[in-house]
Amino acid sequence: MKIYNSLTRRKEEFVPLEGGKVKMYACGITVSGEAHIGHGYQALIYDIMRKYLQKKGFAVTYARNYTDVDDKIIARSKETGIPADIYAEKMIADIDKVMREFHVDDPDIWLKATENIANIIGFIQGLIDKGHAYPTKGGDVYFDVDTYPAYGHLSNRSPEDALDGVRVENDDEKKNAYDFALWKSAKPGEICWDSPWGKGRPGWHIECSAMNRAAFGDQIDLHGGGRDLIFPHHENEIAQTEALTGKPFVKYWTHNGLIKVNGQKMSKSLGNSLLLSDLLEKYSDEAVKFALLGTGYRNDINITDDLFPGAEKHMYDFYLTLAAAEGADLPVGDADRAYAKKVDAEFDESMDDDFNTALALGNLFGYFKEMRRFLAERDGRAKALAAQVRETYSLLGLFRKDAAAYVKWYEEKDEADVPAEVRAIAEERQAARAQKDWAKSDKLRAKLAELGYSVKDSKTGYELTKL
Repeated sequence: MKIYNSLTRRKEEFVPLEGGKVKMYACGITVSGEAHIGHGYQALIYDIMRKYLQKKGFAVTYARNYTDVDDKIIARSKETGIPADIYAEKMIADIDKVMREFHVDDPDIWLKATENIANIIGFIQGLIDKGHAYPTKGGDVYFDVDTYPAYGHLSNRSPEDALDGVRVENDDEKKNAYDFALWKSAKPGEICWDSPWGKGRPGWHIECSAMNRAAFGDQIDLHGGGRDLIFPHHENEIAQTEALTGKPFVKYWTHNGLIKVNGQKMSKSLGNSLLLSDLLEKYSDEAVKFALLGTGYRNDINITDDLFPGAEKHMYDFYLTLAAAEGADLPVGDADRAYAKKVDAEFDESMDDDFNTALALGNLFGYFKEMRRFLAERDGRAKALAAQVRETYSLLGLFRKDAAAYVKWYEEKDEADVPAEVRAIAEERQAARAQKDWAKSDKLRAKLAELGYSVKDSKTGYELTKL
């Protein structure tokens, strides 16, 4: 299998550092607020990577962190009047709850910055001892970027580029403006810990390096995170870790694309953040996953108004066919099951190419088309395909529900979501069509459009979709 390595900027054959063992780490959430769709997407992608590597026979140990102390958390603590550590604990509990509702599995190892203060201090002291970091009179500690000549290799930036578009902390005691904080001296009233340099707290970048080393040692196979973390976060991780150990830190760097909403980058400042909990109140977790995984993980995802409703409709159509296949009284033989194995083989072929979930999902439409044809022909391959699709695509978090129950839920939800006025017009249009009054039918279609709904005719009636 091949994985795109952000460090080398090419796809590479995946060969772990140590036999069949994989040490894997993904940057998690800074718990200054609730989990949004971007958090859910990143957690989903790395959960899938872990599971697919396991399917390939690798023994994977997957670690993920929570940043539970930083500037944003301290700011939220001041706004709410809740102590920073208590605020962080509450947010972690809330995020864990919604991730379980999204049905993303926990990593093998959870790491928290506040539980690794001793490891972080030891890491920083090691950098000072080797001449790669320096304390200031004010109690801060900075990494000396000039002592690490390879700085910028991941992001293809020079140290001077670090000053372009990135907030640089202003400190007269810094050797260079692009040096970054490893330890921040405490301001009055802030959460802090004792250290050789005075009371303070870790800088953001040092947390992941120190926790990685505590969990795995000097080197890991795969490190993941959003593309927005390449610079400065992951660049700084590489610099401080390799400066301390003298070894290549990560063999394969992977980065998922970002979430956009109607073409704009999702952010709190734009007011277009989509909370994962809000989405899961409207759509099934499987519809959200289907929508997100239809784009290759390295590409940005543009969330339009019809993305999630469209995905839910696809899942409904799939489950409708599954319900029919699973309920059919058809004998299934070894030849039928052998035929259905193509589903798994083609899935692996897609995923072996840098976890290509988009291609894997595209294949589903052909399988379900075959299923419907085999059902019409009373062919046992329909049931065999249904069973294999369930087994194979469960790795992506799909087809884990009871088919009949999902169909019922969707149809009842669809009825409840459409206003009575809109439903009455659709029924009137259906009656006009039955009488072949096409002019009236077209007029009522236009009226539905004015109310924000499109109508699609089918053999069993019609379907309404919100525009």
